[in-house]
Amino acid sequence: MSIMQNEYPRLLADIGGTNARFAIEFELGIIKNIEVLQCKDYETIVDAVKAYLKDKNLEIKHAAFAMANPVTSDYIQMTNNHWAFSISTTRLALKLETLLVLNDFTAQALAITKLKDDELVQVGGSFIEENSPKAVLGPGTGLGVSGLIPSKNGYIALSGEGGHVSFAPFDEIESMIWHYAKNKFGHVSAERLLSGMGLELIYEALAHKEGINETLSASKISELALSEKSALCRLSLDIFCAMLGTIASNLALTLGARGGVYICGGIIPKILEYFKHSSFRARFENKGRFDSYLAAIPVFVVLSNYPGINGASVALENHLKDKNVK
Repeated sequence: MSIMQNEYPRLLADIGGTNARFAIEFELGIIKNIEVLQCKDYETIVDAVKAYLKDKNLEIKHAAFAMANPVTSDYIQMTNNHWAFSISTTRLALKLETLLVLNDFTAQALAITKLKDDELVQVGGSFIEENSPKAVLGPGTGLGVSGLIPSKNGYIALSGEGGHVSFAPFDEIESMIWHYAKNKFGHVSAERLLSGMGLELIYEALAHKEGINETLSASKISELALSEKSALCRLSLDIFCAMLGTIASNLALTLGARGGVYICGGIIPKILEYFKHSSFRARFENKGRFDSYLAAIPVFVVLSNYPGINGASVALENHLKDKNVK
């Protein structure tokens, strides 16, 4: 059975701790009416959806929401805002036939399969191998980690918490930062250092070593590094990029990601030119006997504006295909 025409328009959403981004998909890949609502302005997720749909005069039966939250059961309690809801009850309240809810980084990984060439910037490597796994990671508020595994029905996105693996220092200066973080927090995860708060922690550790009692925001560290007004900020950003190279290559080796490594998240696109000439690529390829293996794997920085919404579209299309082809 093929997908019926009346399955459009579809409602798509990418919901974080602060903002909820909504859009309407009128045909496959034709996504319009993107609007951003603040979660704090609405008591429930149903209120936010109804506010977005008000005056649009659309009959919607199928929806997919990408959430900045683990999705392990019917009940969702948002980590960074006050929304809590049952998926099944919300589906009924919105009069939907389908409400698919998935983790936002799983959605970002799925979006990789639909990116255009101008939404990708290659950093080293040669070319992708077709029908090979792809590695996806994204430093931002946290560190999202996923992978895309090829199958006869397209790529399958892995849903995991790889950002919380233990961080292993590469050299003496990273060991010093690791010890500083361990004394402060106990377990030192990759996310602890490869995120906005991670860049701040790297700077804090370096400043402490120099006898400077100072903290700076991630945006300020980046600003001072890019303008070359602070050697300590520059060093912090250099170390951040090198650490990301280690974590990215670890993931590439784990997945056998000959299909490429894709870097999402809000941090790297903002420092793109700096990143391209940073220590990232040298560190990525620094794996002893597997240097040449990694040297061939291309890394791409993802510049897509709404990857969560695009990934929700892919997930919903796959879900409806599975439901209709029986």
